[in-house]
Amino acid sequence: MQRAALDPAAYAAVRSFAALLNAAGLEASVAALRPVGAAYARTRFAEKRIRRASEYIAWAFPEWSQERVRATAIDSFRYLFALAAELACAPRIGVVGDGRQLPPRVELGETLGAIDLLLSGRPCVMIGAHCGNWEMLGATVASIGVKVSVLYRPINQKPVDDWVRRTRATRGLQLVDKFGATEAMIDITNRGGSIGFTADQNAGRKGVFVPFFDRFASSYKSIGLLAIEREMPIVCGQARRLGGPDAATMTYRLEVTDVIYPEDWRDQPDRLFYVTARYRRAIELMIRKAPDQYLWLHGAWKTRAPHERRGEAMPGALIDKCRALPWMTEDRLERLIERSHRDAAEAKG
Repeated sequence: MQRAALDPAAYAAVRSFAALLNAAGLEASVAALRPVGAAYARTRFAEKRIRRASEYIAWAFPEWSQERVRATAIDSFRYLFALAAELACAPRIGVVGDGRQLPPRVELGETLGAIDLLLSGRPCVMIGAHCGNWEMLGATVASIGVKVSVLYRPINQKPVDDWVRRTRATRGLQLVDKFGATEAMIDITNRGGSIGFTADQNAGRKGVFVPFFDRFASSYKSIGLLAIEREMPIVCGQARRLGGPDAATMTYRLEVTDVIYPEDWRDQPDRLFYVTARYRRAIELMIRKAPDQYLWLHGAWKTRAPHERRGEAMPGALIDKCRALPWMTEDRLERLIERSHRDAAEAKG
């Protein structure tokens, strides 16, 4: 049977599931799905994913015990399943206000002046990640009157994809197909709109390799290139869930971890490397605030840096670029070099 023939059934299943969760209510749905996530995490079907998540968490938090690492890996599955309820209920809980109104479940944390910047009408690049509730992040930004278009990977089932686009549009979000989006992004920024990216995924061999938890991670070039070429500030933030999984009412805090201005990169010898490394650092800071609210399932370190793939030592020029990053310490640089050597040795066999 061809995939297109299954689209109506997939759409009906998704809408029915969403309707069921909305009927039960957000808190009841989250309470029901979290144990399902934990149970799934302990099955043999999830064994490989749990092992990979545990490996990533152990590297990111070397001071943690093995028990805490595994518990956090399982918690990330609990969060993933609970997130299904949050996303299904998003159209109702993330209601757009009058153009300057926060959704009722959201409070403002540290914003580093980003709100005034976003409301100034100056186009910005907005960076989020698969931590906290990225749907609530987008809804919150749109609810205060920011014109934002989010780069989006279309869902294979067209009826489901159309539904997602419609529900997001009702909250002021425009979804832009990430494939061939260059012209669309230029047009949006020319009209004064901002562009949103979920920027923590692996960018493959063509990405920019920068430190992320003291290990090289492939990151998207397009983000830095867009910001540099158009001189657009970069705002990095998340909507972090508050109160723990058993809270009586789900609430979220909008937090900005960094704002990168054109003057910050203008004098850098390698602007793209600096911008990419800095937004990756901002994502790391987001994750450190709530490690259990991050999808560790993503293969952030799946692709090795070019010198590692060749089985070579970290080049001196790359060491110098990393050392020049303002937040880099000698201890973290040594750890980065040691891990790079280890990955290169494994690649060499």
